[in-house]
Amino acid sequence: MINVGNEMKVLIVNTSDIIGGAAKAAYRLHRALLSQNINSQMLVQDKSGDDYTVLSEANKIKKYINKLRPLIDSIPVRFYKNNGKTLFSPSWLGFNNIIKRINEINPDIVHVHWVAGGMMRIEDIAKINAPIVWSLHDMWAFTGGCHYDEFCANFKNDCLECKVLSSVNCRLSSKGLSRRKYIYNKIRHLRIVPTSYWIKNQATDGFAAKYIDRVLYNPLDTSLFKKFPKQAARNFFNIGTDKKVILFGSIGVSSDKRKGFEKLLSALSLLKTRSFVLLIVGSTKPKDDRLSEFNTLYIPALRDEISLPLIYNVADVTVTPSLQETFGQISSESLACETPVVGFFATGTADIVDHKINGYLAKPFDVTDLANGIDWVLNNNNYNDLCKNAREKVIREFSSDIVAKKYIELYQEIINDAK
Repeated sequence: MINVGNEMKVLIVNTSDIIGGAAKAAYRLHRALLSQNINSQMLVQDKSGDDYTVLSEANKIKKYINKLRPLIDSIPVRFYKNNGKTLFSPSWLGFNNIIKRINEINPDIVHVHWVAGGMMRIEDIAKINAPIVWSLHDMWAFTGGCHYDEFCANFKNDCLECKVLSSVNCRLSSKGLSRRKYIYNKIRHLRIVPTSYWIKNQATDGFAAKYIDRVLYNPLDTSLFKKFPKQAARNFFNIGTDKKVILFGSIGVSSDKRKGFEKLLSALSLLKTRSFVLLIVGSTKPKDDRLSEFNTLYIPALRDEISLPLIYNVADVTVTPSLQETFGQISSESLACETPVVGFFATGTADIVDHKINGYLAKPFDVTDLANGIDWVLNNNNYNDLCKNAREKVIREFSSDIVAKKYIELYQEIINDAK
């Protein structure tokens, strides 16, 4: 346990406490810091849990307004009729007291995570008195407003041509990039922390390169995410042990093309292994069920840390075919439960999966090789070794205590520099 104790006061800032991947990562870090005797609090716009160490607006009217803020903040995007499904956050909405509250708390470090959804403007960040650490959970911190750029890479220039908004002369994205460039120069102590080497490489290609610090991964509580008896897990879902189970997790199945559903669909049709159950987590069965030819079981979104490990223990392999992904907590969660992972040798997945050691990394974005990888895992003579290696990787690099200690070292370094 770290000895700094009450000498260090950390404030984690995120739009939500438990809803969304970034919220999950931020909250897990918050709890990990508390376990290391750090005086950590979390400040959110939308609180769903009941943890007293997570602060939010107590006033009922302001709570209701906060629920509307994401909708109001998205108004400028609606003028672009051809905008796709990739999230774009203009971050123009002010008129809240978030910065006042941050400065009243007076932390030694403000650790920003995902603060879109109308929580704060880019301009607000420069008004924070304390040194700032900003963990990258997507590309929004260094683009004109898109959370993923759909491979356009225009953030390297001026964001005037925005693929996400389907606009050639896009003032909204161009101005968003200019705002970031201007405001970041006004922040005295800013360290941007990539959560994978993929997002680090993306960020260092843009204007934010000079603010980029070391890669620090998202933490995971390995006392919760662990192996359970597969027979018991299968019985709960009435799945026999005579079939292989392939897991894919995504909110809305095919609604976010970045998650690689189309790649998965193509790969499944190429599998040599035909007797399998496809487990879709995060979605109910859609009206247009494109997976009807497969034996598919749909499970709605799960947000608790008890049900999720059970799901991973049902599966023989987890497939994460994302096209763009900052880290991919599904992959680390799966490995912790000793379930190998198959994905592409791209994005944050490449930081988590070791090729043919705890899973398989297919050539980007080759569906034939993705299918080969799934078959390779399911029919591997050394499958038990893959499972053992999977958990060992998580214990070694992603466990809560290890990640928390690395962040504490960074916090202390920044505090010393700011004196």
